[in-house]
Parts: sequence; C-alpha cells; structure tokens
Amino acid sequence: MTLHKALAIVFLVALLQAQISAPPPVQPSSRQTVPGFADFAAEARVEREFLAVPSARLAGEELKTLSAVPHLAGTPEDRKTALYVAAKFRAAGFETQVVPYRVLMDWPKETRVEAWDSSGRQVMTGPTRPSVKGDPYENDPRIVMPYNASSASGDVTAEALYGNYCRPQDFGELTARHIDVRGKIVLCRYGGNFRGVKVYLAEQRGAAGVLIYSDPRDDGYFKGKVWPNGPWRPATAVQRGSVQYLFKYPGDPETPGLASTPDLPDSARKSPDGSQGHIVSIPLSYQDAAPILHALKGPTPPEGWQGALPFRYRLGPGGVTVHLVSRQDYRRRLIWDVVGKVQGSQYADNPVIVGNHRDAWVFGAVDPVSGTAAMLEAAHGIGALLKTGWRPKRTILFCSWDGEEEGLIGSTEWVEQYAAMLQHAAAYFNVDIGVSGPNFTAAAVPSLKQFILGVTRAVPSPKGGSVYDRWVMTRPHPSKSPGVDIAGRTAATVQIGDLGSGSDYTPFLQHIGVPSADISSEGPYGVYHSTFDDFAWFAREADPHFLYLQEMARILGLEAVRMADADVLPYDYVTYAREILSYIRAARSKAQDDSIALDFGPAEAAAERLDKAARRVQSGEDAPTGDLRGLNAALRQTEADFINPAGLPNRPWYKHVIFAPGEYTGYAAVVIPGVNEAIDARNRPLAAKELAVLTQSLDKAAQALESAP
Repeated sequence: MTLHKALAIVFLVALLQAQISAPPPVQPSSRQTVPGFADFAAEARVEREFLAVPSARLAGEELKTLSAVPHLAGTPEDRKTALYVAAKFRAAGFETQVVPYRVLMDWPKETRVEAWDSSGRQVMTGPTRPSVKGDPYENDPRIVMPYNASSASGDVTAEALYGNYCRPQDFGELTARHIDVRGKIVLCRYGGNFRGVKVYLAEQRGAAGVLIYSDPRDDGYFKGKVWPNGPWRPATAVQRGSVQYLFKYPGDPETPGLASTPDLPDSARKSPDGSQGHIVSIPLSYQDAAPILHALKGPTPPEGWQGALPFRYRLGPGGVTVHLVSRQDYRRRLIWDVVGKVQGSQYADNPVIVGNHRDAWVFGAVDPVSGTAAMLEAAHGIGALLKTGWRPKRTILFCSWDGEEEGLIGSTEWVEQYAAMLQHAAAYFNVDIGVSGPNFTAAAVPSLKQFILGVTRAVPSPKGGSVYDRWVMTRPHPSKSPGVDIAGRTAATVQIGDLGSGSDYTPFLQHIGVPSADISSEGPYGVYHSTFDDFAWFAREADPHFLYLQEMARILGLEAVRMADADVLPYDYVTYAREILSYIRAARSKAQDDSIALDFGPAEAAAERLDKAARRVQSGEDAPTGDLRGLNAALRQTEADFINPAGLPNRPWYKHVIFAPGEYTGYAAVVIPGVNEAIDARNRPLAAKELAVLTQSLDKAAQALESAP
C-alpha cells in the first residue's frame, strides 16, 4: 500500500473517530461567578450553544484543504487561500472584506553554499534538496528554495567559524578567545534567540555572512525519532525564516508607522534602515552543515557548544573556506488580509479581535494552518449563534493575516491603518501554531491571565475534564508562586507566559496597547518552517483525530464570545500591578549587583498605588452595577497608559513600557524594557530617564483606575 493510500485511510478513519470520540462540552454553570457579568445565566446558555458547534471532522477537512499546496505570501496560491477564508467568513454571516497591502518583500532567485577544506577539496555544495523517503508532498514544484527572507543579496567567500547560538555571550566568548569575527562567515545554530538577532549581532561585529542550521541536539535525532518515523527534524529539512530586524520594528520595512495601502505613493516610502539585513544569510540543514563543521580547525569550543553531530566541534577560523551566493528579488508585492465582522449591539466601539496568519513558508500544516482551521471552526460556532438571534455586546472581528512569516507584515499594516479605531479595542486574541501536539499553553498580558484560566475551565479536554485540569496535570513544573484567582483565593495554577514577539499580537500590544493573548497546543515539532510541515506529518504526529483542533476552536471562540458579552471588561489589574512590582524589584537588585545607583522608590510607590486602585475596582468587576460605561472606559484606559508615545530608546516603534521583545532575544519578552536594557548597557543616565518614564506611566494608570465610578 502506498503512503498516499495509507494517509487517505488514516484520514477517513480519523474523521469518523473524531465524530464519535469528542467529549461533550464542559457545561458552564449558570450559578458560577464569572468576572464581568452581573448575571451569568444567560451567558452560560450562549456558551453551551457555542461549545456544541466546533467540529473535529470539519476542522480536519479545513486543515487538509488549506495545507494542500505551498502558499508563500504574495503568490497566486496565497490569494486563493484568502478568497477561501473570505467565503467561510461570509458563510458564517460575517460582513467580510479582503484588504490588500503593497509591501516590500523578497523572493529568492538563487541561494548557494559551497565549502572547501584546507587542502582545497570541495566538501559541500548545496543546499541539498529536502527529501525523506515516503513523504507524499515533498516534490511539489511550488516549494520555495530554502532562504532567509530579508537577507541581503551578495556573493562572498571567506573563512568560516562556529558561533554556537550566536547570542551576545557567545560572541563574547569568541572575543575572549581572541577569535576575530570580522570578514568571516559565522555558522550559527538555531535556538537561544531569534534568527534575525543572530544576523544583527554578526553584522555588528563585521561578519561577511551567516549560515544558520538546526543542530540535531536541539531539533533532530538526538531528541527522538525523525520524520517519517517520528516527529523530529530529518537530516535534509531546513528551517526557513525571516531575518528582518523585528526587534526594531515589524511590518513593511519601507513604512514603519504608516500603512502600506495600495494607493500609498512611492514618495511616502523610504529605504529600509535596519529592518532588512545588510549581510548575506542562508539557512542550512544539519546534513549540509556537518561537512563545514567537520572541516573546521582551531580550538575546541567551551562547555555547552558541542552539538550532536558525530565528531568533535571546533571553533575555527581555519580549515574551511565557504562561498555564499544569495540573489534576492526585492519587489513591492500585494498581500491580502481578510477581515470578518460581527456588529456589536452596545459597545460597538470596543471591538474584540481574533487573529491568525494564513501565509506559510511551504505547506504550513501546523504553522499556521492548524490555527486557521481552529479559527474557521470558531467562526462556524459564532455563525451558529447568529442564526439563533444572538448578537454580541461588542463588535467581533475575525482577521486572517498575510505576510506574517516575512515580518508580521499584514497585521502590522492593518494596525497602523486602523490605529485610531483600535485605541478602544477590548482585546486581541491570537493563535498561530494552533496545534503541534496535546499540551495547551498560553501567553498574555497580566490583565488577561485570569480570564484565560476561566475560559480553559469551561472547555473540555479530549482526555477528560477541562482543558485547565489537563493543563495543571501536564505542566512541566509547578508554578514558582501560587496563582491568585479573581476572588483573592489562593489556587493551584499554571504558568502563563509574557508576550515578546514572533507573532501577530506584536503590533496590537506593543505599538498601540491593546490587551492581548496568544494560545497554542504543543508537542514535539521537528518540521517547523520546513517542507515537511504538511498534512501527512500533522495527521500522523500532531493530532490524528483532529480533537485538539476542535479544542483550540472552542477556546478561541469562547475567548471572543465571553469578552464580547461581558458587562464589564474582565481585566485583572491586581495581578498586573503585582507582576510589575516584581519586575521593578528584580531590576533594582540587578542595578545594585552592577553598582548602578538608581532610585527605584518612586516607581515602587507608583506600582503599589496601582495595586491599591486595582483592588478597589476589582469588586466592581465581580458584581457590576451603576455606570458601566464609565467603569469600562477607566479599565481600558489603564492599559493605554502603559503606552509611551515617544517609544523605547533606539526603537521608537515599540511603545509599551512594560513589555517588548528583547533587542538581543527577538522573541522572548523583556519586562520594563527601557529600564532593564539601559541597566544591561550600564547606561545610568538612560536608566534613570526610563525609570522616570515608567513611574509616570504607572501613576497615570493608577489615576485611571482611581477615577473609575
């Protein structure tokens, strides 16, 4: 039996099992206290009706359809997915628009890597075509060659050296060993920071080019069985990805802060000033990286630098010369966002936004189609509610973003275009890599963390109980400190992460201050950004019966329904204030350790003032009465007060004073970034200035809550 036939049988059986094995929804109790609702009984009925609709079978069908062909942003195949999603939104009863943008993006004309050892023998030429025996999708001619979007074009030949993860501390180690990066080609392994940061750091140090590979110790046979015998990365699989300097600003590199609408004149655009990499960067498989690493001479690396390839790594330089060719076709290309709207009945100016990107490097079954399939089933559930006559109190917007992989482009341009409307948005709920396995996880601003916990308590897990129950049982480590629920009772809980960057919540939270959350269901995922992130891998390794797609659809849709229907915005500023206070105290300890004299007293006092105001307002959220519009306005203004119009030092596009992606991490969040990054740079005057900005923002936020009726 061919793998094609076997997969067809697996799919049909999975769809049948999905219809009979999905657990019934956990019934929201009409008697339970849910923050934001004066009387939850009516909402409980709505939520029961919604939870009964999303289907594992239909979600599996959506995933198979949307991941059937490669659909890189801006291609005809990508446009077809936009029209498909738009048709689904219209079928659900949403007022739907396809919103185009004209943005600068590069597609590869040629990427080539060659290497010779010290004797002049050629040891490598590539990249090798990704291939594994038995994958039914790998030969599609529309598969884009492995490349790094935003790489420079160039033709360079130089000695190579090994830089581990190419983090600041790794380059520091090379400097300590008197290894000069200037003019060299640096071989970096994926992990530890965003790939664009690796290129940025290498460029700052004068490197001629960068190669980035996935070491099997991090993502390959060292972790377990590789595809097609298991979930991990096979030898020829390449992680594509953008190296745009997202930590400076995302979106169209020609229009930071300005929407790239099709009619925007060329005179309003500018040359990229740092968002696009200035040196050549090419990704490699570990099969292609191995001969370069093996030929390197020089000292052995420090502890922790040895990967899992079967030889002793060396730092170089010396032993191998590498030739890189990168020819990138930079053009202004059209991309297409899709926006579906459900008009609110009372608070139409406080929209709730649900988003997922649609474009993929290749097939994108996990990233992002699993999120799209979940979003379409959530839309299906809300469409069923509309047919009963239900209308949400707040407008709901379902958004399918384009160009995310190249640099969060579609979402950023839309946010920049509609920034005025979004100043009052109630929340942005993101899903990206919706399902790669069975383990639910989330990240959010602190004001939404308790809200997320409440939603997961109302959604069933395929393994029984609620998603929250399974989350507590499967969390890697107990929480360092117990959670505190809305009523102030200590509760066993889970860790909900902070938002850095790497997905479409970035412009919402960090540019204009919309409270945001991101959800995912995770597992071993070794085909990220590769040819093999296809339906075959998903159906065998991630979610064979599509039950976790159904789970994610229920969570995503319930986030939207509950937030849209709440009488009072269910924000938790008590948790927010206490987390901010912990960030300030940690920064104070770091400054003291580094002998940097700073006065943290006013900032601590402002955070304590915010905590006091939040505790007073919390009782109004638990039992809302009186001037609800005034209370909602004060609650929403509080998050807005964390936005500093001047932005962060050296990267003014990022305006949130509590959270930002780290300049040297890219994905991971840096808390109170202006203060912490100035301390890291040992710049006392700047740290003092940013501490004053933080204090002012906290006082404004506290004042907003104090003014609440």
